[in-house]
Amino acid sequence: MAVRLNLAVQGLFATPVAALEVPGAERINAALGEAILRRRAEAPSVQASNAGGWHSDRDILAWGGPAVAEVIELARGMAAQLTADRAGAPVRPAWRVSAWANVNASGHANVAHYHGGAFWSGTYYVDDGGCAADPSLGGEFEMLDPRGPGPGMYAPGLKFTGDGASAGGAETIRPKPGLLILFPSWLLHQVRPYRGTGTRISVAFNLSLPQ
Repeated sequence: MAVRLNLAVQGLFATPVAALEVPGAERINAALGEAILRRRAEAPSVQASNAGGWHSDRDILAWGGPAVAEVIELARGMAAQLTADRAGAPVRPAWRVSAWANVNASGHANVAHYHGGAFWSGTYYVDDGGCAADPSLGGEFEMLDPRGPGPGMYAPGLKFTGDGASAGGAETIRPKPGLLILFPSWLLHQVRPYRGTGTRISVAFNLSLPQ
C-alpha cells in the first residue's frame, strides 16, 4: 500500500500572462480594422516573424488613430498593475512603446520568436478571422515552455503534478476580437497557421524602459 507523504511543494518561476476583454471593443475594432487595412493597401510588408501575411511598420501610434492609442493605454494600465520593484513595491515606469499591426490570411503564421529590448509585450485582437468560433481554423497564439523542451522530449506522456499540460510543450490562447494579452517579452511565442478564409488582424506591441 502506497504511503501518502506530507510533502512541502512550491511552484517556482511562474510566468505571468494576463488577459483583458476590452470594454467597447466593437467600436475600437471597427476603427482599427479600417485603419490597418487602409495602411496595408498603401505600404509594403515588413519582414519580421511573419511567415506570409502583412506586418506593418512599428509606428502604428502615428497612423492608427485614437483607437490604437486607447488600446495601448489599457496595456500600460495592465503593465502598471503587474510591475513592481525587487522589494515588491509598485512602480510605474514611463514606458516607451513600439507597436505594429499584423494581418494574416489563409496559410499565414508567425514563427517562434521573442521580443528583445523590452520588458512587457502583448497582442490585441481586432479580427480573429473566425478562429474563436471554429477551432479547426487554427491561428492560435502559442507560448512555448520557458523551462525548455526537456521534460516533453524525455517523457512526453508525463507532467508534474499540479502543473499545466505544458511541461516541455506549449500553451495556447485562441484569438477573440477585443482580447488584449500581456506577457514577458522574453517568452518564446508564435502564431499557428491560420486556415480560414477571412482575415486575422492583430496589433502587437512592446513596452520598454525609457532610455
